[in-house]
Amino acid sequence: MEAGIVGLPNVGKSTLFNALTSSVAAQSANYPFCTIEPNEGIVSVPDSRLSRITEFIVPQKIIPASLKLVDIAGIVKGASEGEGLGNKFLSHIRQVDAIMQVVRCFEDPDVTHVSGNVDPIADIDTIETELVLADMQTLENALPKAEKTARSGDKEAKLRVAAIQKCNAHLESEQPLRTLELPEAEAAAISSYGLMTAKPILYVANVDENDLAGEHELVQRVRGHAQKTGAKVACVCAKLEAEIAELDEEDRAEMLSDVGLEEPSLNIIARETYRTLGLQSYFTAGEKEVRAWPVPIGSTAPQAAGVIHSDFERGFIRAEIYNLDDLEQYKTEKEIRAAGKLRVEGKSYIMQDGDICHFLFNV
Repeated sequence: MEAGIVGLPNVGKSTLFNALTSSVAAQSANYPFCTIEPNEGIVSVPDSRLSRITEFIVPQKIIPASLKLVDIAGIVKGASEGEGLGNKFLSHIRQVDAIMQVVRCFEDPDVTHVSGNVDPIADIDTIETELVLADMQTLENALPKAEKTARSGDKEAKLRVAAIQKCNAHLESEQPLRTLELPEAEAAAISSYGLMTAKPILYVANVDENDLAGEHELVQRVRGHAQKTGAKVACVCAKLEAEIAELDEEDRAEMLSDVGLEEPSLNIIARETYRTLGLQSYFTAGEKEVRAWPVPIGSTAPQAAGVIHSDFERGFIRAEIYNLDDLEQYKTEKEIRAAGKLRVEGKSYIMQDGDICHFLFNV
């Protein structure tokens, strides 16, 4: 699964992307459309539970979960009608699973704002409007074919028509589709359309280095908007984080202490993006490696096993599971088993965040 970083030009998208992916590429110039093809990068998801596990199970290597980020060029008003290479940019957004929208919440006369003044809510509305218009166009183009097929009695086509009509009505009220609840069957019938306003979103407030906690009125306005639409907000000073990312570990710790941060804000961004994608982690732990595996929330044990290898899912027999509290109490898997705390779970088991697992399978 992957998340796309979007925003108006010059809000700090590429600076944030480069910092998140520890890119050594030069920072983008202060010009709109400096990123035309989307850059892609893999980001590790920091998880303190990994180091806690390795206090008791010492591995040869530690592997955190990771996610894929796509840096998508700045969107401008009129993108849904092709302005500013809009069609190309929108096609990139259709392909991702979640959206990270960077909104500028800092004043800087040296960094030009595309609309002339800093207003994060206006920026959010600009992009949301373009995505709403693009989704409406997608649905309007799809409706005639769906109606024609539905007239032949095709059940899935009838579901598709019903879903399109509901979605169009919702979009006409200027509401994103992520705030519309559709029956599961109807949602599945239109899932191939890549509707952009249906994707979960995380607002990333790019703040000034003197407002790392995001107390400025501009950030509060973003939080208010997010609360109304069921979205989350994370704060980051992309410029500062880019500087921190370039330091070695010792200097990084010193700089974090100097600015009053316990960890880089990028860690928080990575974890919030992970949650926005609807992911949670389970762990495998042994002498070879301790590893966090990403799995969609609500996945069954066989589905989780399939993340490791498709054979694990195909030949799934059972899972042996314990949790970190058990490990910290009993110190070894042997003692966990002796205490009766090692659970045996079957095919219907729903994975819980933080499960430590052994999968038994036979192909």
